[in-house]
Amino acid sequence: MSEQSSGPRPQQGILDIAPYIPGKSAATGGAKTFKLSSNETPLGPSARAVEAYKALADRLELYPDGGASALREAIAAHYGLNPAHIVCGAGSDELLSMIASAYLGPGDEAVYTRHGFLVYDIAIRANGATPVVATEHELTADVDAILDCVTARTRVVFLANPNNPTGTYLPFEEIKRLHAGLPEDCLLVIDAAYAEYVRRNDYGAGIELVSSAPNVVMTRTFSKIYGLAALRIGWAYCPPAVADVLNRIRGPFNMNAPAIAAGVAAIADRAHTERAVAHNDEWLAWLIRELEALGLAVTPSVANFVLIHFPGRDGLTAEAADRFLLERGIVLRRLENYHLPEALRMTVGSEEANRATVEALGAFMAGEH
Repeated sequence: MSEQSSGPRPQQGILDIAPYIPGKSAATGGAKTFKLSSNETPLGPSARAVEAYKALADRLELYPDGGASALREAIAAHYGLNPAHIVCGAGSDELLSMIASAYLGPGDEAVYTRHGFLVYDIAIRANGATPVVATEHELTADVDAILDCVTARTRVVFLANPNNPTGTYLPFEEIKRLHAGLPEDCLLVIDAAYAEYVRRNDYGAGIELVSSAPNVVMTRTFSKIYGLAALRIGWAYCPPAVADVLNRIRGPFNMNAPAIAAGVAAIADRAHTERAVAHNDEWLAWLIRELEALGLAVTPSVANFVLIHFPGRDGLTAEAADRFLLERGIVLRRLENYHLPEALRMTVGSEEANRATVEALGAFMAGEH
């Protein structure tokens, strides 16, 4: 724990928080940089979204709609939901933090899984609550392990499905079993940031469960498949009482007007989304096949990234591979802070980026490092 000798003192536990460190954006060498560290779509945003964003450039003196009504209505129309049950935020990160602020405090506990998204730990600690980490089975969330962590003090369970950085997921039947085992006063937060990429018949993002239960929230983002990460657009589908609580504590203008407009246009451009899904389907399978052919272990992924495991012997470590790739302009994500020191996470990139990375890793595994 850090100590502060003078000046204003933060709340207890704040200095115990490990700051979130995003993936690197720059390489150390190479004529061209391929950034594959942050799970950004190689197709970029819809041209219609870009046009909608630019159209507001001459009206920046005006406050946005404080309720993000147009965006909530567009999301509701797309999924067949009630817009009153949707809350929008500056990325799903803001919504996760709002949930923690609303439902957690000193003396409370919240559960997430060992390789779960690090924002959960930050949000929990920032509100004075205690994080409880459930073990995983084969890099996948384990319902029984999560339920074993639940106590009378548990107020929230955070579950990324699919999970980042592993790319694994729980079938919807397991999600329902998890919910059934939770107390009524415990909120299950299903973080479905990568739901649009999943092509599994047994998967459910959580909409059905939210519609039928008072203690489930699903969060989503426009940062991934819609390619609007720079605009910070997230949304939560909530039971009415939870939506009411979040609307009481969120900032009055927490969504900016160009982001709202771009989000509305993006979700309406289904052809662009379908192209992004098709690209991911093709190159995710290709990457897994090619990486395994190099002798690398790859965790089965249903998202837009792969988790690559290195042998850790004879110089074939994740650290050495990262250095080797950076010198060639290829940026992947180191994962020590996710308890995966011998793995790198790679975004499914463009054809050029994917082929360049596999070629470079082939040279690395052949001993050219």
